[in-house]
Amino acid sequence: MAPTSGSSVFLDTNILIYASFSTSAFHQAARSRLNELEADGAIFWTSRQVLREFIASTTRLGAVVPSSTARALAESVRQFERQFEIAEEDASVTAILLELITSRNIQGKQIHDANIAATMQRHGIFRLLTHTTVDFARYTPEINVLPLFS
Repeated sequence: MAPTSGSSVFLDTNILIYASFSTSAFHQAARSRLNELEADGAIFWTSRQVLREFIASTTRLGAVVPSSTARALAESVRQFERQFEIAEEDASVTAILLELITSRNIQGKQIHDANIAATMQRHGIFRLLTHTTVDFARYTPEINVLPLFS
């Protein structure tokens, strides 16, 4: 049976990082929020873009302490692929992204968040769990932004 859109929650990069690294100041909050949503029947989604962002962010010098090995990060990504639904990008995602950037003032680094919003819309996912709620405020007509701290 396909998940209903109300039960689907897209996970932003920062949530994956916080939940994965016990040394993160927000580790316990992320784990608790994920457990809470899961208990409410949430089905977790992410995208290949988020997986790439996870690797890029966690390999920056000093981003996570202690730093992780490439092998450990690769295993984390493989685990995410097993654990979460992956919202693949296709021509429809690009079409939605182009509509978003032409209908709103979106540029530069904001394109990454716009692509997440487009991917979510394409797959009928209407809830996003993130710690950077302000980055997604412009998409609230289309998605419901769930904060890390409720």
